[in-house]
Amino acid sequence: MREILGRRRRLLFQRSDGKPELIDAALTYATQWRWPVLPGVAADPQGHSRCSCPDPDCTVPGAHPFDPGLLAATTDGRMVRWWWGNRPTAPIVLATGGQAPCAVSLPALPAARALAALDQMGMRLGPVVASPARWAILVKPYSMEQLGELLYAKDFVPGSLRFHGEGGYLALPPSETGQGEIRWERAPLPGSASPWVPDVEAVVDAVVEALTRTGVSAPEF
Repeated sequence: MREILGRRRRLLFQRSDGKPELIDAALTYATQWRWPVLPGVAADPQGHSRCSCPDPDCTVPGAHPFDPGLLAATTDGRMVRWWWGNRPTAPIVLATGGQAPCAVSLPALPAARALAALDQMGMRLGPVVASPARWAILVKPYSMEQLGELLYAKDFVPGSLRFHGEGGYLALPPSETGQGEIRWERAPLPGSASPWVPDVEAVVDAVVEALTRTGVSAPEF
């Protein structure tokens, strides 16, 4: 199964020469899955770990919107073609919330251990987006009130968990950012009308339990 998943990750949105087609991926997200997207700011060509936005201390170089801003995110195929026709290497940024998925992210190492524990528990997960530093589990849209009630009811929530909800964003594969390659750790099934994603409650409950069971102390970064 792992071999099939790995092959699926490599083939999704790849050209015959193996290079990713960002415009094809962006169009699939926007027009087929109805996820609002927009181009992210590029990494600084003089130093890929830096961002070309005005913030010299940017913590997500090349993985966030800047010009246009997040409110410009769209599912309009004509706009997507225009953006990536003019900026073919721009990262793809998803505007989370609303009708689009939200996400729960955590550092890569504890995320890998948590996903392995969730597999053993029989937990069903949807797509998982991975960068070298963090992995993000896509979940159904949730409100800030819903999230607040969920976290308030918990005795313990790892401080390294981040929540990408309404008004948030997430870089999508096959983007290249200052953080490195954005890829699928768990890819949507090819040809999906819209990928299935779990509820945020199930994911937070399972991740917290998995981190507790495996004895992982997820650092904050």
